[in-house]
Amino acid sequence: MAHNELAGRRVLVIVTNYGVEQDELVVPVKHLRRASAAVDVAAVSAEPIHTLVGDKDPGESVQPSHTLATVNPADYDLLLVPGGTLNADALRLNDTAVDAVRSFASSGRPIAAICHGPWALVEAGVVTGKTLTSYPSLRTDIRNAGGTWVDESVVADDTDGWTLITSRTPDDLDDFVRAIGTVLTTA
Repeated sequence: MAHNELAGRRVLVIVTNYGVEQDELVVPVKHLRRASAAVDVAAVSAEPIHTLVGDKDPGESVQPSHTLATVNPADYDLLLVPGGTLNADALRLNDTAVDAVRSFASSGRPIAAICHGPWALVEAGVVTGKTLTSYPSLRTDIRNAGGTWVDESVVADDTDGWTLITSRTPDDLDDFVRAIGTVLTTA
């Protein structure tokens, strides 16, 4: 993404305070900010977010800019849901996070989710009729929720009036970030 390409665009990232996969949070945020998007990270609490690498090794700590309870999803152009097994499992049990997912889908604004992040979309009931990808262990959950699971580095599905961008793992981050940039520049 070119510098200033996303000026004026606002991105909301939702996470828990422990267990988010480091690169699935840090890499997209860095790229989006470099392209001049305003990116806010909302966590369950105002405490630092303790990321993990490979779901087990300690990663960077990231300071959230908001809490899930205080952020207004209506103020943003795109919702980003990083993975990390522990993060995604806890996030899908958080009513405020699930409501944010529903808010974006029902208003036609794009959502981007990577790895285990689509669990929040399954919980929100917004994958019916969508084609998406994820970490392979979610494929049955996605299919049971009415979605079509495919094994591709990135999938952008714009059926039902809103765009869903998904990727499988941190290995797909280049494609994932590129797809987010494309959607934000055309939205």
